[in-house]
Amino acid sequence: MQGDLRGDEALSFLLVADLIGVAVFAASGASAAIVKRLDLFGVGFVGFVAALGGGILRDLVIGAVPPLAFADWRYALAAVLASIAVFWLHPQLTRLRRTVLVLDAAGLGLFTVTGTLKALDVGVPPVGACLIGMLTAIGGGLARDLLTGEIPAVLQRDIYAIVALGGAILVTILREIGLSGPAPMALAAVLMTGLRLLALRRRWSAPIAVP
Repeated sequence: MQGDLRGDEALSFLLVADLIGVAVFAASGASAAIVKRLDLFGVGFVGFVAALGGGILRDLVIGAVPPLAFADWRYALAAVLASIAVFWLHPQLTRLRRTVLVLDAAGLGLFTVTGTLKALDVGVPPVGACLIGMLTAIGGGLARDLLTGEIPAVLQRDIYAIVALGGAILVTILREIGLSGPAPMALAAVLMTGLRLLALRRRWSAPIAVP
């Protein structure tokens, strides 16, 4: 009975973290679309793709068909509501560029955690689970940047994918030593978010080839 409760708690944590990540990435995508002066449908579409693109990719890779984005109405609703909220409230949101970066960093941390845990839960080996966790985190941001005509952040010098991969490794290690509860996982997400923001502030970057 106790094992079932723990399993229910883990599922509840994953669902809540996933939905928060969806809302955060949707807000990030909507903010980026507003900067590009897209209409309401465009803002909603970019927010939807940014929020659910990584999760759809994750579910297809681990064989969870249909993906949760289409099978569970709560995911689509969270993405649409967050996008519409940003559309109507954006005059009150100062410095949208900074807002996009903060929301994107938070989504990166949350989706890395949920993507890695879901991969481990279905029996994906640790190395594969880390890669899936990274892909879950960067997929939505990659789609958002392509739709808004930006060079994807993951392809630039910013340590974006590196933070996600490092976070996925941390989540996997915590899971292996039995620290997979809500508190350790939330701390891992906060750590990734903080590291991403610190990298932006300090302008840390990966090496690039000099022509």
